[in-house]
Amino acid sequence: MSKRIGCCVIGGAGFIGAWVVELLAAGGRDVTVVGRRPAPVRPLPAGVRYVSGDYGDSALLERVLPGMEEVIDLAYSSVPKTSFEDPAADIIDNLPPAVNLLAAASRKTLRKLVVVSSGGTVYGPAASLPLTEDHPTQPISPYGITKLAVEKYAGMYFRLYGLPALCVRPGNPYGEGQRPFAAQGFVATAMAAVLTGREVALYGEHGTVRDYLHVLDVARGILAALESGTPGAVYNIGSGIGRSNRQVLDAIAPLAAAQGLALRLKVLPPRGFDVPANVLDSRRLRQVSGWQPGIDLEAGLARTWDWLSRQPLSAGAP
Repeated sequence: MSKRIGCCVIGGAGFIGAWVVELLAAGGRDVTVVGRRPAPVRPLPAGVRYVSGDYGDSALLERVLPGMEEVIDLAYSSVPKTSFEDPAADIIDNLPPAVNLLAAASRKTLRKLVVVSSGGTVYGPAASLPLTEDHPTQPISPYGITKLAVEKYAGMYFRLYGLPALCVRPGNPYGEGQRPFAAQGFVATAMAAVLTGREVALYGEHGTVRDYLHVLDVARGILAALESGTPGAVYNIGSGIGRSNRQVLDAIAPLAAAQGLALRLKVLPPRGFDVPANVLDSRRLRQVSGWQPGIDLEAGLARTWDWLSRQPLSAGAP
């Protein structure tokens, strides 16, 4: 019997991470999840080991990384909106631990390390759409700037120390498991607002245009990069289709109406820190792995609505 591949997922108990871990475990890998909580919020698949701790702790990494052939870094302690509240904390809480992980990993013998960056923030205002990986990176949020800095460090460790690291840049994930009212995603918050009788805030008449991708397709894209991506490369993970917030709400409205619920809008002035449009070109990942999205927006929204409608939302979050 062949030896199972050891894979360590930093931040594997989070929204995207939980889906990635499901795929890894189903594929026969020996998975270890590192998270900051004492225990994962959602149950992990059978056989997956959970280690509680800070991945900025070198001693923790020295306990976890030996025997691992693959590492996926999904950890991040803030979101784009909250990064503006304390830009210095966004750097301090995220950049040193990420560099610590890269340094520790560079001293091990790994097959691949995947850094999960952000296709929604690292590019900044688009000169043309869809965005390829070679588009200039001019992020306008502290979150995007720090994400890009982590990418640059991963590139440095690849070039100078031979660390087989690559970066992926997902679009805007949504789907089952996403927390509403936590500045984590427009879809979950909009749906939860409708389900609890709240107004949905729309910044501008149509809002921003984003590349929405169901979280399962994001997880599949990360796995495709892990298995087929080239160290030193960067890969977008997106649908290639841009939709405005208004278009997403138009797609949610029939789901609400079917339950006798109304979608109430509150149109506010546009926010200066929102990039007007962001759509990703994912041909590079498709060419090396064959990956492509498998869940269209309508089907993905229906899945998400069904899940959220069964959650206890009275306190503002499931």
